[in-house]
Amino acid sequence: MYPGILIAAARRRIKQAVIARVSARGLTPQQFWILIAIHETPGVSQIAIAERIFADAPTVSRTIAPLVERGLARAAADPSDRRRLQLTLTPAGAKLARSLFPVAREIREAVVAGMSAEEVQALNAALDRVLANLDRLERRRTAVEGT
Repeated sequence: MYPGILIAAARRRIKQAVIARVSARGLTPQQFWILIAIHETPGVSQIAIAERIFADAPTVSRTIAPLVERGLARAAADPSDRRRLQLTLTPAGAKLARSLFPVAREIREAVVAGMSAEEVQALNAALDRVLANLDRLERRRTAVEGT
């Protein structure tokens, strides 16, 4: 089977698992993973979140806005670099993240259930290669279109 189809199917299944567990809390899958990321690394920058979840900065910004509006997260200027925003959870956001953290653990564990550490490492390396290949493909496309 073509690996791209399997990757897309795995992504959909992970998304469905998240939706089934967090939609009653009024969160999208992306909001859920960002909430968990802020919980795991308080004070993280939007740029670091984007890198962590392989999203662009505007997408992360649009995803964080409802969390801020709901009083779950705060975005404040980084004292060391006012151009950068640091993300923290409010007390309500921290409480929600703590209650949802077992969901993140459950999904993360389900993804690699039955795999050895070596298999997980090989899978990560293969997926890193896939992403690098697609990044190269995109750079070639934009170089051709840019000429």
